[in-house]
Amino acid sequence: MTTIRYAAALTAAGLAWPAVAADMALKVEIPRLSVAEYHRPYVAIWIEKPDQSFVGNLAVWYDIKLRNNEGTKWLKDMRAWWRKSGRELSMPVDGLSGATRAPGEHSLQFGDAALGQLAPGEYAVVLEAAREVGGRELVKVPFVWPPKGATTTQASGQHELGAIRVTVKP
Repeated sequence: MTTIRYAAALTAAGLAWPAVAADMALKVEIPRLSVAEYHRPYVAIWIEKPDQSFVGNLAVWYDIKLRNNEGTKWLKDMRAWWRKSGRELSMPVDGLSGATRAPGEHSLQFGDAALGQLAPGEYAVVLEAAREVGGRELVKVPFVWPPKGATTTQASGQHELGAIRVTVKP
């Protein structure tokens, strides 16, 4: 009898918490710049609410090959991200941090691990880029979670970031 009650409780719990099998695809363009001294940009990607409160990190690209983890000292140049969550992290972070990227288009995919705890509502994917001997840039791309259908929203940076596309699918 206990086994039956336990199975019924699991079934009821499963019905009470419907699984959201939605995901997000992100395309980020890093433009090729014609400058005398080019350095790949550090990039932080996170989610925030419309009131600009921090929800969670998606990715951080920085120079992971510098000796003695010296690449981390430049992370604070991504000022908005640093103030929201960067200063609380100890790099590298498994599944979050990675190497800087060369100019071109880069694709990222996020599923339940990154988005499973998002409450329904409006959000923005925020990208911040900072480049040594270069500039800084912040781009926000709004989206609604969970998606009712496949939707794509886009934005574009002016110099450190190019076209950004966020596609959410149920």
